[in-house]
Amino acid sequence: MCKKVIIASDSTTDLNAELKERYGVKIAPLTVNLGGKAYTDGVDIDPDMIYKYYEDNGVLPKTAAPNISDFLTFFGELTADGSEVVFFTISSEMSSTNNNARLAAEEFEGVYVVDTRNLSTGGGLLVVAAAEMAKEGKGAKEIAEACRAMTGRVDASFIIDNLEFLHKGGRCSAVAAFGANLLQLKPCIAVHEGKMMVGKKYRGKFDINVGKYIADRLGDGSDVEDSCIFVTHAGLPEEFLAKCAEQVKSIIPTANVHITRAGCTISSHCGRSCIGVLFVHKA
Repeated sequence: MCKKVIIASDSTTDLNAELKERYGVKIAPLTVNLGGKAYTDGVDIDPDMIYKYYEDNGVLPKTAAPNISDFLTFFGELTADGSEVVFFTISSEMSSTNNNARLAAEEFEGVYVVDTRNLSTGGGLLVVAAAEMAKEGKGAKEIAEACRAMTGRVDASFIIDNLEFLHKGGRCSAVAAFGANLLQLKPCIAVHEGKMMVGKKYRGKFDINVGKYIADRLGDGSDVEDSCIFVTHAGLPEEFLAKCAEQVKSIIPTANVHITRAGCTISSHCGRSCIGVLFVHKA
């Protein structure tokens, strides 16, 4: 008889409350340092607080991974009743979260750490897939191995209206930011081999280009798994988000579309006007 399997992740997977509750996903939060104070991601700080602080002070937060001690406590609590754990982290290329979790997991039997090679709901797609496998009765090791094999099929990207936050965060030069704003360029930032890369650049109004971006990413939809597609945003209006979800459904009528809001990590890098469609390619 298989042991109970708990699916968990760090706070960067950006699942909404409904999905976390449905699947019982446990979250190990990152720390967000803002204005000389340390906050717990998703607990006592949210993206709107980051935007407000930036508007008032021109300063963005710094995020910090849970340390090994944090993970020892976290995994200890989850395995106390004999459960096994599959834990998902933001790409090891972007944070020390994976390394800290992996080192802590060595102290436990039945704790499997998966490097999503991704961020935001790019990792969230793997979490949902893992949770569905757990519901089917699969064991933790089997789930972890299957999800590691899936990482290369995850398509994660965002289109950004303004490069100000990327520039302030040191991920974009002042010249590039100025040129993009001058030319009204809206770049697509895509994850490739665990790193963020600049993809296609759109020009003109953001709302129109979001539609073009969604069409480009999904194509005719024939290569897209329809079981879970995320529309993940950084605080955009509900009416606009509904239209984006409708566009996804118009391309893939059977799609199970979830609208989620990006958490503190993504929001502090990309800014308020940012949206992505994230999905898994068929095998």
